[in-house]
Amino acid sequence: MTSAKRREKIKNLLIQSQEPVKGQILAQMFEVTRQIIVKDIAIIRAEGVDIISTPKGYMALKENINSIKKVIAVNHGREEVKNELETIVKYGAIVEDVIVEHPLYGEIRAMLMLKNMMDIENFYSNFKQYEAEPLSALTNGVHLHTIICENDRVLSNIVEELNKKGFLIKEL
Repeated sequence: MTSAKRREKIKNLLIQSQEPVKGQILAQMFEVTRQIIVKDIAIIRAEGVDIISTPKGYMALKENINSIKKVIAVNHGREEVKNELETIVKYGAIVEDVIVEHPLYGEIRAMLMLKNMMDIENFYSNFKQYEAEPLSALTNGVHLHTIICENDRVLSNIVEELNKKGFLIKEL
């Protein structure tokens, strides 16, 4: 199989998949190294396909024209990470990413794609297992999340609850 055909098959697989696909799985499927897959993904992205890398694998983003995408600004300590994420997904929203503004590096963004409570449990379990610090530790708890939800009511419920919990940063 040529590299162009392999990339076309990878692109179609990611577009059709409902779940992320690990690079190692792709490497095994196409009998190439993981590094070849990394290069293939880079080329597919350069061709304009919106592919993200999450902790669970690669995903082609599929925009739902009826969904609302909103960036929210929040501030809390390490011990509130799980509470904040659960507050967002319990209304059916997706936590797409976490973003911090670093004084030296500028914007640092990590893709999360947390869609449900099981995703959060897995994320939090890894968080504890690796004794990791959240990105917000770089900014004294201040961070952004891009959230995707189905309507204004869901967004309003999320904002209201985050505000009640004291997580939301209010405009001055």
